[in-house]
Amino acid sequence: MEIHDMAGHLIRRLHQHSTQVFQAHARDAGFDLTPVQFAAMDAIRSDPGIDQAGVAALIAYDRATIGGVIERLVQKGYVKRVVSRRDRRARELTLTEDGRRVFHAFLPVVRTLQDDILPGLTDAERAAFLALARKAARFLDQGKPAAAANGDG
Repeated sequence: MEIHDMAGHLIRRLHQHSTQVFQAHARDAGFDLTPVQFAAMDAIRSDPGIDQAGVAALIAYDRATIGGVIERLVQKGYVKRVVSRRDRRARELTLTEDGRRVFHAFLPVVRTLQDDILPGLTDAERAAFLALARKAARFLDQGKPAAAANGDG
C-alpha cells in the first residue's frame, strides 16, 4: 500500500501508539492523566503564572480546546486558576501542591515509557529520529505556511 511510505500515515500510527503506551503506563502506575494534561502541567510548572493561551502555545495545542484541558486539571486539584492582576480578562495558572507532587511522581514514569513509544529502534536510531522530529517541529514553530513549505506558494 502507498500509505505505508507516507509521513502522515506513519506519524498518525506513531501518535496513536504513543497515546496508548502513555495511557497504559499512567494507569498501571495509578495516575489519571492524559498526554496533553501532562504537557500542560509541565508548561505551567516551567512558567508559573502563565495564562491558558501561553500554555496552548508552549505545548502546540489548540487555543480553543485548551480550556477544557485546564478545567479538568483544576477539577482534579492539580492546577489553580486566578484572575491576573495585570489583565483582569486573563487567568494565571499555577500548579497546586498536589499538582507538583503528582507531576514529580509521574515524571519518571513518563521518562521510562519513552523507549516503549519507539520499539525496535536502537539508541542511535531513537536519537536520530528525535533529532529529525525536533527539526521538523522547529520549522513548524517558525510559522511557515504549509503551502510555502512545500514550495507551492
